[in-house]
Amino acid sequence: MGKVEENKLLKERSLLNTAYELFTTKGIAKTSIADIVERANVAKGTFYLYFRDKYDLQNRLIVRKAEHLFDHALACSDYRRFEDPADRILAIIEDILEQISQDPTVLRFISKNLSWGIFQGALHRSETDYIGTFQKLLGRPETDRREMELLVYTITELVGSSIHSVILEQNPVDMETYKPYLYRSIRAILGSFFDK
Repeated sequence: MGKVEENKLLKERSLLNTAYELFTTKGIAKTSIADIVERANVAKGTFYLYFRDKYDLQNRLIVRKAEHLFDHALACSDYRRFEDPADRILAIIEDILEQISQDPTVLRFISKNLSWGIFQGALHRSETDYIGTFQKLLGRPETDRREMELLVYTITELVGSSIHSVILEQNPVDMETYKPYLYRSIRAILGSFFDK
């Protein structure tokens, strides 16, 4: 990588990191593009080389944070042997829950702003083929991609919507108490998928 490309990456990374810090401390509504570029120490025009507006930046951050969570969990599960594909999916979810529990700011940011449209955009823009990855994880490479996307959507929505209150507020119970219920539900969803 040349010096120019490296410099571009540094500026983009600086904008992303600065925006994440400001969005999670001040909130997106109270954060202006001027705040971001001033703190990142870049020109306002540089911002527009990378992002259309602060909402485009927000969406990219959500995708980036979600990808980091999943990629970390996937890599950790690669070192273990699983007899049942559902066990590997649950191990991935367990790792994601652990990461989020250690840094609830990520959960607040992602879950508050994540929508299926953004997630779907991430699936299609990402360098990682997440749908293909799930097909392999479940031992179902022949499964229709749309059907696999619906399965990923269902599990993502279940986990995302239920853990928000559990992790951030311990409501209705704490995470350790809730996990067996969550995991049984995921196994049921996967079981209905395998019964087809």
